[in-house]
Amino acid sequence: MEGVYNCIINAVGKEERLLAVLIDPDKFSLSKIKRFIAKVNASIATHIFVGGSTVKDNDTQVLVENIKKNTILPVVLFPGDVTQITSEADALLFLSLISGRNPEYLIGKHVEAISKLRLTKLEVIPTGYILIENGKETAVQRVTETKPMPREGLNQIVDTAKAGEFLGMKLIYLEAGSGAQHPVTTEIIASVKRELNIPLIVGGGIRTKKQLDATYNAGANMVVIGTAFEENESFIEAFKKDTSHV
Repeated sequence: MEGVYNCIINAVGKEERLLAVLIDPDKFSLSKIKRFIAKVNASIATHIFVGGSTVKDNDTQVLVENIKKNTILPVVLFPGDVTQITSEADALLFLSLISGRNPEYLIGKHVEAISKLRLTKLEVIPTGYILIENGKETAVQRVTETKPMPREGLNQIVDTAKAGEFLGMKLIYLEAGSGAQHPVTTEIIASVKRELNIPLIVGGGIRTKKQLDATYNAGANMVVIGTAFEENESFIEAFKKDTSHV
């Protein structure tokens, strides 16, 4: 089976647009998993991300197990802490919060995770994670005790993303945060994309098809949508696959 990262690289080479649905174990009821994943399967989603800033022990594993029973889409961990690592998933975004200066989230948590990762066959994908100011405090900000990068600090955001690439990151993830008031601007996305030679992921605050298209058009290779699906499942109807030619 081809790895998750190689599939992303191949899709980017073909200029395909990737869409990940983010499911937070702390906010999601297992009772609706079968119906919800059926809608995801019928949509244009290409990946399922699982993770949150604060999740109870074992909740991630139980959720991933149930997701895997209902889909063939790759399930990728987007962990807020080492307790969210489970071998049931296909891959793990090994997130380094390069927008912050808390050493725990630059390297500390990663060292702590190794003893668990040794016991899994998870595909580990080094990912530079950049939190962008969105108009309100996010859970990531509270948990990591780091400040997001100001939206007007374009050069600093671009330089941070490029530094992440030079450090060996395989992906760069621009994040406005869960429930963001404002998504990452198209100017920021386009400016970062021009500098990168690796895939760009963008998430946070995207609630409409128009915003999704604008994010892709600005240069995002993968877009992550979470809160919009969590709060209003009918939102996913706008992203149904076109089966007219099947």
